[in-house]
Amino acid sequence: MMLEKIHGKIQNWEMARQTVHNWREAGQQVVFTNGCFDLLHYGHIHYLAQARDLGNKLVVGLNADSSVRRLKGPNRPINDEPTRQLLLAALECVDLVVVFEQETPFDLIRLLEPNILVKGGDYRPEDIVGADVVLAGGGVIKTLPYIEGYSTTAIERKIRKEER
Repeated sequence: MMLEKIHGKIQNWEMARQTVHNWREAGQQVVFTNGCFDLLHYGHIHYLAQARDLGNKLVVGLNADSSVRRLKGPNRPINDEPTRQLLLAALECVDLVVVFEQETPFDLIRLLEPNILVKGGDYRPEDIVGADVVLAGGGVIKTLPYIEGYSTTAIERKIRKEER
């Protein structure tokens, strides 16, 4: 039953649109963030928990494997898409996981119309993809502090260094 609940948090775009619509109709504040979330680490968990605290529901737009490769290079992702989906969906602070193939989550944000759009502190609010859509809908943009020393790239480098 628990695995069914976790898998239920992984939805396609149309299912996610309906789910988010229902939440908003019920007066829930929907928070949206996105990323590759390749190797879940302390920084990710801290960030996702803080993002969830900004509203009632947290939607994570997850870069598809093809999108990760375009952004991060041919050796990424380390974990495949189904693994990354399941790991995120298993987190209590995550309410919904939706994969996007595009370079950015702009179309997904436009479809879901979240109340709050969140990115890490390494982004300036005016540079956040979809900010214009969220603001036009009466929503808000938030940035959360970036925790230095925790990144998938740093973990990957450490592993590769120790392999030599």
